Amino acid sequence: MMADKAQPMAYIGQSLRRREDMKFVTGNGRYVDDIKLPGMLFLAILRSPHAHALITGVDLSAARVADGVRLAIGGTDLIGRIGNIEPNWVIPGTVVPDRPVMAVDRVRFVGECVSLVVAETREAAYDALERIEVYYEALSSVIDEEAATGDGAPQLHENVPHNITTYFKIGGGDYAGAARQADQILRLRLVNNLLIPTCLETRAILAEPGVDGRLTIYLPSQVPHMHRRWIAETVGIPEHLLRVIAPDIGGGFGAKMHLYPEELLCAYLARELRKWWESRSESHQATSHGRAHTELIEAAFYNDGRILGMKVETLGNVGAYLSNMASGGPTVNIVSYGTGTYKIENFEAVSKVIVTNTVPVDAYRGYGRPEGAYIAERTIEAVARHLNLDPVEVRCINFVPQTEFPYRPYGSRSVIYDSGDYRGCLDKAVAAFDYAGRREEQQRLRNAGHYRGIGVAAYTEMCGMAPSRRLAASGFDRGGWESAGRYRFERKSDSLW
Repeated sequence: MMADKAQPMAYIGQSLRRREDMKFVTGNGRYVDDIKLPGMLFLAILRSPHAHALITGVDLSAARVADGVRLAIGGTDLIGRIGNIEPNWVIPGTVVPDRPVMAVDRVRFVGECVSLVVAETREAAYDALERIEVYYEALSSVIDEEAATGDGAPQLHENVPHNITTYFKIGGGDYAGAARQADQILRLRLVNNLLIPTCLETRAILAEPGVDGRLTIYLPSQVPHMHRRWIAETVGIPEHLLRVIAPDIGGGFGAKMHLYPEELLCAYLARELRKWWESRSESHQATSHGRAHTELIEAAFYNDGRILGMKVETLGNVGAYLSNMASGGPTVNIVSYGTGTYKIENFEAVSKVIVTNTVPVDAYRGYGRPEGAYIAERTIEAVARHLNLDPVEVRCINFVPQTEFPYRPYGSRSVIYDSGDYRGCLDKAVAAFDYAGRREEQQRLRNAGHYRGIGVAAYTEMCGMAPSRRLAASGFDRGGWESAGRYRFERKSDSLW
């Protein structure tokens, strides 16, 4: 529904009926796998069963003569034809390991592309995969971020000593002085487990070649303009000849805003290929994973619950290669916001970005902000429990006062919180929840042998990545701008659809 000229603000702040649901609830959504084109061929990918191994040989002869097969190739067939997959966010000082679009002589995670088949049907393509013989020499692997940096750990890349691609330090104040002044010191080890994105729609790609070298790619992309640039640069297609269409997307949450090998393979093979579709098991092996952090925290505080300082070491597991934004997640996006909504003026943080023999890790469901909040909130909870104080009380003691906005956490030169009333927000939540009454109820239940928990958390998030020059300074190769036009809206109907 649109506001008419006489009432331009009629719908600001109002609850509006959704307009987009009908086609989805009636089964009329249009996804990439719904699109059918004449003469369409299908791609299937053979993936590594090893976390770490040398490839000593690939025999494609049986697959090439299978019924319906048009093409079968391995990684060596693509040398010099498609560029390496380059990350889009490279923190200054980062060592970037090479990532070929298809493994050539070594695999570094279960699910890495080893060879592919293009056939007339999806079934024929997958049948032909079973005819491919790949010979491996298994190597020792490491999947834990702490173990990966230790002496004797398997080294994934020659140019990444100790498996650490990035060292990132940030902070302000004097933590050592705060620790001397504090009544107590508390140490924590937190684990943010690896997770697997599981969208309703797995990834799918349809590449349609046109006249004069033009190419149209149907892709469930959250960033189609960025995908066009990445594919054009890596495959060597002039960008003005490439069109990326993003139809309906069955869930993304960050997992569909990265550059994957399959998108480059489809673009390159477009003269032979029309479609690639990802099975659910492939999705869990090949679509970027999330989280995978270990945090080592030290907090210095007074006996009344006021936190004087924090010291944080983050070990960020980014998988076998640096995916699009991998070096920025454990660094800028996490430790920069490790003090959360609290006035903790003495802060010392270091982040290490670590490669392991796991699926590459990237943005999914917040990417860094939840992990940063986890650091702050678990620290507050630990202090409250250690001192036997109420967690709401400890939060209120440490909140950034409303009078101090705009606020630079720990005196940061780059991070600014423009506004906030954290105490007021929590007071409203406490009143709406009847916090005091619920605490009394909780104790009565515990006395009767029934245990009920009450969780409290405060959270702030950086929204909007801008300006572009600031992003570039942090190694982020993406524009931080958007535009809008002026329009006249007219109210046409009160109907739901």
